[in-house]
Amino acid sequence: MPMTNLREGAAMRPTGFVLITSIVVLLVAAAAAACGGSDDKPKLVIAVQPSATQSELTDQAQELEAFLEARVAADIELRFPTTYAGVIEALRFGHADAAFMSAWPSSLANKHAGAEIVLAEIREVTIGDAKTEAPAYFSYWVVPKDSPYQSLAELRGKKAAFPSLLSTSGYVAPLARLKELGLLTGEGADPNDFFDEVLIAGGYSQAWEALKAGQVDVSIIAGDVPDELYREVLANTRVLEQQGPIPSHAVVFSKDLKDPLRSDLKNALLDLGGDEHRDLMR
Repeated sequence: MPMTNLREGAAMRPTGFVLITSIVVLLVAAAAAACGGSDDKPKLVIAVQPSATQSELTDQAQELEAFLEARVAADIELRFPTTYAGVIEALRFGHADAAFMSAWPSSLANKHAGAEIVLAEIREVTIGDAKTEAPAYFSYWVVPKDSPYQSLAELRGKKAAFPSLLSTSGYVAPLARLKELGLLTGEGADPNDFFDEVLIAGGYSQAWEALKAGQVDVSIIAGDVPDELYREVLANTRVLEQQGPIPSHAVVFSKDLKDPLRSDLKNALLDLGGDEHRDLMR
């Protein structure tokens, strides 16, 4: 989850997290928050949607835990569940007090666990051709420049690559666009009802490789991927449709997290948004 930094407030300052009332959420938490921590301090468990291997994340978490513990009178523990559903359940049943997650899981946590979306991430993204820092971005359906297809409607029965089933910008929002265009109907949103073959590539770069190799007819790129990848894809494709703005990552608090710990944790995360802590924020 690449982050820039954090800010509170409705103004979209280009530097971190802003206070927000709705987004989309969450992820998987496998945790049981204990009643007490070291030195009789309460324990606060934060579930983090994984973006690397368990060992890499565990090593990186230690510095962040120390940063938060210096500002919050609690024993902070970061946990890295393997599915977003686990995080939602952890928030729902009191096994996690907060979570860092992407937009779609965040909304699910709000809906199913009563969790509150407290902070939104302002991150470096590319919108159109301009690099900026914002709490939202866009994703795009793309085909090769020499593709005969001029619209998504013409791709019925063709082959498509999606980066991940858990991707808000690479799966949820593109399917919503198919529904908006009337290309998918009914209560569900199964891409197999429109495309003949659907490849879940495992990432945006893998989806681009599949499109470049001719394994699929259409794929998706998003403005929050590395700039080099974004520009390579757009330089070699045509955009058929876009969807957005898509909310960025969020911080979600359990409905049971109360003051003063609630306010202290929020303020500590806003401190994390300072320029001097940008590397740790990432």
